[in-house]
Amino acid sequence: MDRQELAGFLRSRRERISPAEVGLPAGPRRRTPGLRREEVAQLAYISTEYYTRLEQARGPRPSSEVLSGITRALRLSDVERDHLHHLAGAPHGPAPGPSREVRQSILDLLRRLPQAAAIVTSATFEVIAWNDLAAALMEDFSALTRRDRNLARRIFLGPHANGQVLYGLSDADDFARFSAHRLRAAAARYPDDPEVAALVRELLACSEEFARLWASHDVTAEVALCKTFRHPQVGPVTVNCDVLDITDRDQQVVIYTAAPGSPSEQALRLLSVIGTQRMEVLR
Repeated sequence: MDRQELAGFLRSRRERISPAEVGLPAGPRRRTPGLRREEVAQLAYISTEYYTRLEQARGPRPSSEVLSGITRALRLSDVERDHLHHLAGAPHGPAPGPSREVRQSILDLLRRLPQAAAIVTSATFEVIAWNDLAAALMEDFSALTRRDRNLARRIFLGPHANGQVLYGLSDADDFARFSAHRLRAAAARYPDDPEVAALVRELLACSEEFARLWASHDVTAEVALCKTFRHPQVGPVTVNCDVLDITDRDQQVVIYTAAPGSPSEQALRLLSVIGTQRMEVLR
């Protein structure tokens, strides 16, 4: 553990972050560039005294949990995270499992897309964040268990609401292939994660289609750029599908938008008004 280098690195990273970036007020008497030590400690869920000792090169070797908290609080990149672990004498190994923590900036982005349905999925296709329009277009994810929010499990095992496979997607077969191939890659990245292993075992045991796709050993698949949802109230909704990779969290932001002036755009506007309520309730 290189205490002096660790202390200098922590100070430099702390001073580059403005309070606004982490949702804190700047205040009229702020003299410290960037964040205060107590603010970093609060964001990292450690004591101010402990963090102060690290910046003064007096602290003990931090645990992996402490380093993870500091990484999150200081918004370190992958390279900076690895450097932090090396300075602390704890080289960073593979992540034990897929991250389910969504950055606040991504959550804010979802809320700022009122005319687009958007979700965030983990490396194993669990829907871990969504906006209101996505809930109206697909389903109310807040009413589901974690198990039922996993789109890979849903495409292969159901349940299939109204007899439709995964929201009546026009590219359901392509999505099944895509999810199986991506899951194989995720299983290789997280070999020690029990949830990933359990999901794969369940799909292999319960879905012949998944077992067939898994046996191909493919890890890449094309994602559809345009697809149609068959909504039970407003009918078919054709949308463009754009996927943004969040590489440091191994997550994806999936954004669905309709062509301007199209019937599908009108359907999305209607869904944004009625939300997850049933249409007959509004009559």
